[in-house]
Amino acid sequence: MPPLPHPDAALAAALLDRWTALLGRLAPAGSAPPAPFGDELLRRWSEPQRRYHTLTHLAAVLDVVDHLAEQAEDADAVRLGAWFHDAVYAPDRAENEERSARLAERVLPEAGVPAAVVAEAARLVRLTTTHEPAAGDRNGEVLCDADLAVLGGAPAAYAAYAAAVREEYGFVPDAAFRAGRAEILEQLLGLPALFRTERGHAAYEEAARGNLRAELDALRP
Repeated sequence: MPPLPHPDAALAAALLDRWTALLGRLAPAGSAPPAPFGDELLRRWSEPQRRYHTLTHLAAVLDVVDHLAEQAEDADAVRLGAWFHDAVYAPDRAENEERSARLAERVLPEAGVPAAVVAEAARLVRLTTTHEPAAGDRNGEVLCDADLAVLGGAPAAYAAYAAAVREEYGFVPDAAFRAGRAEILEQLLGLPALFRTERGHAAYEEAARGNLRAELDALRP
């Protein structure tokens, strides 16, 4: 299947360069060319049902992984986890993370990635279901912090994120969405820490809690 046109061709091209460099570090010489695998991932991240889980989100997560890379045990495995963590995304289905992990388990061996790295990337994708890495899981802490970093953005950026999430769930009636969203926000605010890495906690924790409380207040009658 040919790649779909990307809404941001420059961003797609930059991401493909990042993918090619990543696979160049991980796959042995003589492995399958990385570009076709990258094109397929970019096609998935550009599907029309997406409003928040887009190429922009992928690039943002990869940027934060790069920022936190020194706190990971295997930063490239975390980068692979980032590429695949929402590669399968349907807002009306609950098993997106599992399906994304299985996609990684199918695609990455074909691309020449070593089995141990494939297993770690798939584990990390599954971890984004809960965003609750175990103590000492440095790779998991980095990916979860990167995925949640949007919560700690400036108020205007957070408002744009929340609006995009609402668009993705446009098929859900407003009352049901508000109740479900409020429950998620309360669960997040109830965590002892949203961000587990030292650098992520310092950069995002305070702002994230402020943003979450503000959205929760707006959702309440």
